[in-house]
Amino acid sequence: MHEGGNGNGHGEASPHEISMGAILEALLFAAPEPVTLDELREAFGEERAEEVGGALESLIGDYARPGRGLRVEKVAGGYRITTRPELADVLREFVRRRNRTRLSRAALETLAVVAYRQPVTAPEIEEIRGVNPAAILKGLLEKRFVRISGRKRVVGNPFLYETTPEFLDHFGLDRVDDLPSLEEFASLLDEAQPALPEIADPTPVDMPLEAPEGADEA
Repeated sequence: MHEGGNGNGHGEASPHEISMGAILEALLFAAPEPVTLDELREAFGEERAEEVGGALESLIGDYARPGRGLRVEKVAGGYRITTRPELADVLREFVRRRNRTRLSRAALETLAVVAYRQPVTAPEIEEIRGVNPAAILKGLLEKRFVRISGRKRVVGNPFLYETTPEFLDHFGLDRVDDLPSLEEFASLLDEAQPALPEIADPTPVDMPLEAPEGADEA
């Protein structure tokens, strides 16, 4: 017979002895992106799928109690554990002191154009900003803030760019329709970055951007 009835000899509870709320909490904490309700239900199988909604609501209520530093938030169509809004100033200062890199002003402006004009092409972005955005778009693609959604059916068939779930997650938005006014969004972008000297626009380069697998080639 194993000590503690769990087979590890150290007295820890087995997964079957841990409450659903505790497992949900661990799943939300460990997931790098918001987790949908369907994904949470799949984690428990059909037999316990119906219990997940109630357990999730109970967990949300538990985190909503006064004095907690975290909360369960619905964002980008799923749920995640985040810090409480009233701690934003303290956390922002903490991150500002530790962070040594940020998006350039050019990248922020390009991201704003994509967010509000999506789907949008590189020539359209260049017409608005007056600068070839190829290098900046490549960086935003690498950071997964934008993605190629297809091609515009005009001469040259340029790629169309749009924002991603990672973009929504990063800026605390549930969906694109939740974007604030342009003025408020500009402030949001500033607050999301550490207060460091501006990084100048990279020298414009005429470089092709390769489409990821699955991009519309029509």
